[in-house]
Amino acid sequence: MAWTVLSWPVLLCSAAAIAQADERCAVPDSLLTGNAFIERATAAASKNKAIKIVVVGGGSSTLPGPDGSKYAFPARLEAALKGRLPKLAIAVVTNVTRRQSAAQAAGIIKKVVVDEKPNLVIWQTGTNDAVRGTDLSAFRDTLSEGILNLQAKGADVILMNMQYSPRTETIVAVDTYDDSMRWVAREREVPLFDRLAIMRHWYDSGQFNLYAAT
Repeated sequence: MAWTVLSWPVLLCSAAAIAQADERCAVPDSLLTGNAFIERATAAASKNKAIKIVVVGGGSSTLPGPDGSKYAFPARLEAALKGRLPKLAIAVVTNVTRRQSAAQAAGIIKKVVVDEKPNLVIWQTGTNDAVRGTDLSAFRDTLSEGILNLQAKGADVILMNMQYSPRTETIVAVDTYDDSMRWVAREREVPLFDRLAIMRHWYDSGQFNLYAAT
């Protein structure tokens, strides 16, 4: 199989292939495109015919209930990628802690790199720093240094911003921290998966009722 450089939408948005029949998940193409590439992971996959992805961050990558984590995005991402890239050995694992700040995640990432040796780290962050009011300069520095540390170890990074919630939109300054994440992503030339804008689009267009408990 010829392995070409994968842009970030191919990875994160390929999970949508599992639910193509559900048009409620549709989003504008502008929210699923970008210019950053994951060249380290691509090279590793081409050489080893395998790729390991580690999801780091808060509890949104796991779900409660009887079906639990098999419906959370890491498991769905792994299944979608295996369907798209059947000749690659693909593993998506999680290392998550609820209510985790970016600084706390950065400390865990150092251990993750040693223990898991990932080709790609999906770093979801921002929510708890916004809730806590973390200094924005410190937040940006933490992200920037964390990305550099991962890249130095040969891993690519995709930043994933926070979930959108109409319940907290007026009381938590998530947009300010989202802007900081975008700034770091541009500076370090890494992809940012815009979960915030995607969920906001779903809500504004009436595709999902984000006030509903389910």
